[in-house]
Amino acid sequence: MDVTTLERPITTEAAAPVVQVRRRSIDKVLVGMGLAAAIVFAVAGGLLMWGSNFAGNYVHDELSSQKVFFPAKAELVQGGRADLVGFAGQQVTNGHQAQAYASFINGHLQTIGEGKTYSQIDDRGAAQKVTDAKAAGASKAEIAKLQANADQLKAQRDTLFKGETLRGLLLTSYAWWTIGRIAGIAAWVAFAGAAVMAGLVVAGIVHLRTMRT
Repeated sequence: MDVTTLERPITTEAAAPVVQVRRRSIDKVLVGMGLAAAIVFAVAGGLLMWGSNFAGNYVHDELSSQKVFFPAKAELVQGGRADLVGFAGQQVTNGHQAQAYASFINGHLQTIGEGKTYSQIDDRGAAQKVTDAKAAGASKAEIAKLQANADQLKAQRDTLFKGETLRGLLLTSYAWWTIGRIAGIAAWVAFAGAAVMAGLVVAGIVHLRTMRT
């Protein structure tokens, strides 16, 4: 009995090329990335510091020009604002003082119109009642009473408008002052990051010079 053996052709596949990356090349890339990061951190820190100084100086200049001062200590205590005695006699020149003075104004506003806000005072309705009373032929005494009430409400509304506007401006100054302080903190963090990255870049350059290959 004959046994026939079939031989399969032997095929050889080309081996995949091996890409060799030198350690020195990797280190150069890392040093370059570190240098770029250090520059970005430094630029960001400079911009943040500029923004911080601008906000602080702008708020200071604007508040100082208004020449607003806190009352004396005795007056604050007498008015029930013992919490503000630390600011007694001071001029409002920064955001912290602006916030405190806004609180001082708000205390006064609460005593006007039974605690109502500017938008809640219905002086127009009171004025319309005077008009309606005159048209209906009401007595002079009644009209005078309605007119006095309308005048009082209008005065309260005007006072609240001015007080709330000033309070809002002071709180806006406080907000920008706070943002400036936060920007200043962020600037120092960015500068610290730039310093760390610069140190790593220097270490990387030294390492590259000591490598043979």
